[in-house]
Amino acid sequence: MTTTNNIKQNALSIPGPDTISKTVLDNGITVLVYENFNAQSVVINGSLNAGGLFEDPSRNGLASMTAGALMLGTQQRDFDTINSSLEDIGADLDISAGTHKVGFGGKALAEDLSVLVDLLGDALRRPVFPQQQIDRVRGEALTWLQYRQQDTRWQAGRIFRENLYPEYHPYHYSTRGTLETLPTLTVDELRGFYQTHYGPRGMLIVIVGAVKAQDAVEIVSTHLGDWQNNHQPVPPELPQIDPPAETRRAVVTLPGKTQSDIVLGTLGPSRYAEDYQAANLANSILGQFGMMGRIGDVVREQGGMAYYAGSRLDGGYGPGAWSISAGVNPANIERALDLSINELRRIISEPVSEEDLADNQSYYTGRLPLQLESNEGVASTLLSMESYGLGLDYLLKYHDMIYSLTRDDLLAAAQRYLNPDALVVAVAGPSNGS
Repeated sequence: MTTTNNIKQNALSIPGPDTISKTVLDNGITVLVYENFNAQSVVINGSLNAGGLFEDPSRNGLASMTAGALMLGTQQRDFDTINSSLEDIGADLDISAGTHKVGFGGKALAEDLSVLVDLLGDALRRPVFPQQQIDRVRGEALTWLQYRQQDTRWQAGRIFRENLYPEYHPYHYSTRGTLETLPTLTVDELRGFYQTHYGPRGMLIVIVGAVKAQDAVEIVSTHLGDWQNNHQPVPPELPQIDPPAETRRAVVTLPGKTQSDIVLGTLGPSRYAEDYQAANLANSILGQFGMMGRIGDVVREQGGMAYYAGSRLDGGYGPGAWSISAGVNPANIERALDLSINELRRIISEPVSEEDLADNQSYYTGRLPLQLESNEGVASTLLSMESYGLGLDYLLKYHDMIYSLTRDDLLAAAQRYLNPDALVVAVAGPSNGS
């Protein structure tokens, strides 16, 4: 076990190397602790390498079903006992799968941290996958998917994703599975996926709240420190993909709907990219800041043709999408697309104004203290910092980093990723949208 621990608790300070304890257990689990005694509660947040990245496309949803089954029953506790144990101490705990990671989170009174970590460790280490409970969860997932088949916004997002990422790329697929794959997944497959992929390698756990760092580490070590899985594989590398070479359009027709949803965009940077923050600010100006930035202004406010309109940058472990989305009257599809593409041309052809840059720099640095006001916000931020290797001093450097960005930096980032003549355009609504 190795520990970096120079705790000088100051509730008014921004978390940094002097106030974040980092411990690596002998089995590879990294534990971050931030002490905050202003409230008598504690939050845990964490992840491990068992996401949809590891599943075969024909078994889409396997990782999600496996994660969702962990708290349905263990060797020591059945479903009712798990939930009663949480209710008895007024605690929350959940586990779910994404593309890269299985994430978990919980909250309890600080005095009950040991109980919370015990329940987490039991779910992660000793699940039994009870058939009846799994069938119930499967039914709920299928009902959710059936409902979404008539959701224009969900369908536009689906066909956008499937057309931006090829079938050989994990991002082509939803982590939730499909109406075709979920019914075919067996309990034995869930058990097999669990036995292969769940283990301490690459696991992160963040604890924030009214607990001493040393005590928190000892609790984690007690319940998870001897966990081993010698078969746990290294996460596969993402396949290389290129952005669209030309604009292509995908349409889903949903008769009887009164709204159409559109999504258009291309590949953006990963969170590891050096120009991620420049792209992030450019995206804020494009379609987030204020009333959804320039997109919201021209499409919704001035044009009056959208129920919502804005842009999004999905930077993560791999190249996430940089996209614009809007919900419009079907008669306004083409006009909304034209206005949106015009704003893409503008963001790549001229530097943003000094005022726009200053406003967004002030917004991004000003909201940071608000994000860190709660234990949940601190825990989520620390998990992200450790997940992407940003360093324990990231928050201390954040202000200067944001204010070091120039108009030319934002322009260069936009020009690198955005090509208005080579986009994926997805439309879902009552007409064919063409």
